[in-house]
Amino acid sequence: MSINQVEEIIIDALRDSLLVFIFVFLVHLIISYFENNLSNFLVKRRKTGPLFGSLFGLVPQCGTSVIGADLYIKKYISLGTLVAIFLSCSDEAFIAILTSGSDKTIMILPLIGVKFLVGLVVGIIIDLIYRKQEIARAEKELEHHTCHVHDKENTDLHQHLIHPLLHSVEIFAYVLVINLILGFVIGFIGEDTFKSFLDSNRYLTPLYSCIVGLIPNCASSLLLSELFVEGNLSFGALVGGLLVNSGLGMMVLIKNRHSAKNVFLILGICLFVAIISSYSICLIIGF
Repeated sequence: MSINQVEEIIIDALRDSLLVFIFVFLVHLIISYFENNLSNFLVKRRKTGPLFGSLFGLVPQCGTSVIGADLYIKKYISLGTLVAIFLSCSDEAFIAILTSGSDKTIMILPLIGVKFLVGLVVGIIIDLIYRKQEIARAEKELEHHTCHVHDKENTDLHQHLIHPLLHSVEIFAYVLVINLILGFVIGFIGEDTFKSFLDSNRYLTPLYSCIVGLIPNCASSLLLSELFVEGNLSFGALVGGLLVNSGLGMMVLIKNRHSAKNVFLILGICLFVAIISSYSICLIIGF
């Protein structure tokens, strides 16, 4: 690996991590001012949570899954809403396809439509299956916010500025470390190796694409987008890889020592849905 490649990996990791920091800080800054109203709104409207989750996930920013994981940890959103966010988000893939100047840019519309619908439907199904648990979770959160009173004289500055800033810095540091590690791993393996891996078997490409999509880094979604634009990856395989590409959201769940059972459940659902969706589309329009 050359010095230029090392510098590029570090710069890309810093850029992506800073983007996450800015996005997370701004969102948490807004949340801090409307926390009680927002939490009550989200908790009381959990039935439509997957709809909002699918729409929010479409924001072409690698921080959307991080925010989704954060809101889930704080019990503001349901499991179905979190999965909807994870399935509909794609890091910067949409931007990469739109700015490619390729004739494939027209496919951005069906791509957005498929990811939105899959996220919405799967999110609703999950919330129906875990309805009792989610109702109990929502009631507990409402009770917590009803009983919780802030000491405004002493906590306004901390609540509205320091806490969001410290939380965002913590996430930035964590994201930077993950991005650097994965950046060097991907750089060491080489993009050509990934391309050969994806192109090794036409009928297994959708599965391989989903495996690459599991890499929690912007590089995976950008690589899949690049291969699609170049005509080396089918639309179905692209959909599968991007459906399971939940970015750093999954890593945030792990970082906060969230239940291993829940993490594997969420990961398993996303991977299963991605593989089924990918092969279904490939069977209809071709591999």
